[in-house]
Amino acid sequence: MSVQNEPTTSTVPKWRVIGPGLVVAATGVGAADLVATLIAGQKFGYTLLWCVVVGCLMKIVLVEGAGRYSLSTGRTIFEGWRSLGIWTTWYFAPYIVIWGFVYGAAAMAGTGLALAGLTGVLSVTWWGILSGLIGLALVWSGRYSTFEKVLAALVGLMFVTMVGAALLTTPNIPELLTGLAPRIPDGGLVNTLALAGGVGGTITLAAYGYWLREKGWSSPSYMRVMRIDNTVAYVVTGIFVLATLVVGAELLYSTSVAIEQGDAGLVDLAVVLQDRYGEWAGKVFLIGFWAAAMSSLVGVWNGVSLMFADFMTNVRGGTSEDADARAGGKWYKAYILWLTFPPMAMLFLGKPVWLILAYGVLGAFFMPFLAVTLLWLLNTDRTPVEWRNKLHSNVLMAIIALAFVALCVNEVRKAVSGV
Repeated sequence: MSVQNEPTTSTVPKWRVIGPGLVVAATGVGAADLVATLIAGQKFGYTLLWCVVVGCLMKIVLVEGAGRYSLSTGRTIFEGWRSLGIWTTWYFAPYIVIWGFVYGAAAMAGTGLALAGLTGVLSVTWWGILSGLIGLALVWSGRYSTFEKVLAALVGLMFVTMVGAALLTTPNIPELLTGLAPRIPDGGLVNTLALAGGVGGTITLAAYGYWLREKGWSSPSYMRVMRIDNTVAYVVTGIFVLATLVVGAELLYSTSVAIEQGDAGLVDLAVVLQDRYGEWAGKVFLIGFWAAAMSSLVGVWNGVSLMFADFMTNVRGGTSEDADARAGGKWYKAYILWLTFPPMAMLFLGKPVWLILAYGVLGAFFMPFLAVTLLWLLNTDRTPVEWRNKLHSNVLMAIIALAFVALCVNEVRKAVSGV
C-alpha cells in the first residue's frame, strides 16, 4: 500500500462509543451467558464477582490481539491461520459449518422464547423463525453502517433493562465489593471458569478484524482508536454482566429461588420480577432478554458470515480482497441462508445428539485455538516487529490460553457425559 493511501492523523475518525468493539461484545453476550451469570449469582451470591472483571480483561486482551494483527498486517485472521499450516483449515471448516447449523437453531429459539413470554401469542418456534428472517433481512445487503445502528439500539435496550433490574433490587454495596477478592467457593470451579470464559463471546471475537475492515479502519493509523473502542466496549459489557450477577444474587441467592438451566431460566426470572415488583417489571426484563438474544443473532448473521466468505474465497484460490470475500458477496449470503433456513428444522424436530456432541466438542476447542494461534501470529515475522507482542501481552495471553484449555477439557467432558 502506498504512503498516499495511508490515512493521516487528520483523516482518522474520532472514536465514538458505538464501534466494532461494542458490536463484538454485544454479539458475544447472549441469553445463555445471562443464564450462566444468573445461576452463578443464585448459587454463590457475590463471591464470583471478580470473575466478571477477569473475564472482561481476558476478552480485551484477545480482541486487542486480533485487531492489532489485522490493522498491522492488512490481513484477515483466516489468512493468518492459513499461514500456520493446513491443520487450521481442517479444524475451521467443519467447525464453522456445524457451529452455524446448531447456533442458528439456538439463536432463533432464544429470541423466540423471549417474544413468546412477552406477548403470550404464537409459539417459541414461530417467533424464532420470524426472528431469524428479520435477522436475515437486516444483514442481507452487508451495509455495515445499518448493521451497527441496529446493534446500537439493541445494546441500549439490553443495557438499560438489565441495569434497571439490578438497581430495582437495591444491591448491598458493601457485600458486593467483597466479591472483588478472588476466591473459588466449594464446588464452584466450573462456574468460575464458565463465568470468566463466557463474558463476551467465542467465535465472534475472531470476527472483530472483519468488522474493523467494514468500518473502514484498515491500517496501523487506527491502532489507538481500536484499543479505546475495544476497552470501552468490554467495560460496558462488564457493567451489563455485573448487573446480571446482582439480579441473580439479590433475587435468587437471598431467597433460595432456583431457575432452569438454558434460556428458559430468563423466563423464570421474569416471573420472579413480576411477582415482586409488578407485571411491568417482568415485561421490561423480557424486552431486555429479547434485545440480548437478538443482538447475538444479528451479530452472528453478519460477522460469522463475513468469516465464512473469507474462508471460502481463500480455499478456492481467491484473496480476502475479492468481492466474494466481502459483505454482500455470494459466500456471505450463502452462509446467512445456512444460518437461517436449515436450523429451522431443529426447532420442529429437536436436536440430534451426535450434532450436539460435535458442536460442544468443536466449540470447546475454539477459544484455546484462538489464544494459541494469536500467540503464534503475534510473536513471529507474520506480524511487523513494531506490533508484535510485548512481554506483558505474552504473559497474559499464555495465562488466558491455559484457562481456556481447562475450560475446554471440562466442556468436552460435559458433552461426552451428556450423551
